Amino acid sequence: MRGASVPQQQLIRDFGRSRAKAQKDIKDRLPMARRAGMPKYKKKREVAPSLNYTKRGFRLKNGTLHLAGGIILTVVWSRTLPADPSSVRVYQDNLGHWYCSFVVPAQAELLPATGRVIGIDWGVRETATTTSDTHDLPHVEHGRKAAAKLTRYDRMVARRKPGKGRAASKGHGKAKRQRAKLDKKVARQRQDTARKWAKSVVRDHDDLAVENFRPKFLAKTTMARKAADAAIGATKTALIEMGRKHGRTVHLVHPAHTTMDCAHCGARAKHALPSGERTYTCTTCGAVFPRDKNSARVMLVRAGLTPVGTDRGRPPEAPPREAA
Repeated sequence: MRGASVPQQQLIRDFGRSRAKAQKDIKDRLPMARRAGMPKYKKKREVAPSLNYTKRGFRLKNGTLHLAGGIILTVVWSRTLPADPSSVRVYQDNLGHWYCSFVVPAQAELLPATGRVIGIDWGVRETATTTSDTHDLPHVEHGRKAAAKLTRYDRMVARRKPGKGRAASKGHGKAKRQRAKLDKKVARQRQDTARKWAKSVVRDHDDLAVENFRPKFLAKTTMARKAADAAIGATKTALIEMGRKHGRTVHLVHPAHTTMDCAHCGARAKHALPSGERTYTCTTCGAVFPRDKNSARVMLVRAGLTPVGTDRGRPPEAPPREAA
């Protein structure tokens, strides 16, 4: 075998660890949905290369990356490393671009306390509805704006698809790269929007009550395309990671009956509201709220972050928490 022995040895270790985990799940009789799959052999020409180097397989010198086997890489740094890395993964994406991912100890960047709390409800009409009007995240529809170009590239790929047993043409490969490039641009736009919004929410609030929403089931509904464009899962992940990074407390609230409960009196409606009904009216206390705003308020109540300052037994001399 050609190449340095360090990434080859790491590949064998990763294979053994994945196989052991899959066998353990089978032995423990876990449900199929929760089992780790067996590692599979992949052909070299069908997957993008990925190499893992441990501490003894690389070093950094004068801003360049020296890999085992006499390979010297000039790296365009996206940020400075906060500490010495313990390993690095060199990989190629579907556009042919190469990246280096370093593993370093996580360091918290604590933000000053604000004394404010916020409840967050996920949706499709608006990606995130909060108890603060200034922190609502509208659905920016990056995918819908790029849909015409994506459809055009899909047609180009279909027209230039080679016949059975024939090699693909350069035009077919070019169309696939153009399609992948635009698809990655949309993904990066969604990620950028999610991170900027998450940073603003985390900066202005100490505690976050977030609906533990799993948008996977929406893939089987008529809202699948719009839900995928909203990128609810990626936005929630960005919010949790940002809260962990800056030392904020994120409360994940179970989403059951959040659209049926009244945030004012706690009463539960007898029937679920249809998706077209955007106003919540409590039949017990008569309170009227926008549907999503009521759900966001319910998140605060369920997490124990009520705005009267009684959450988690705060001392009497402490100022009351202010709901955003």
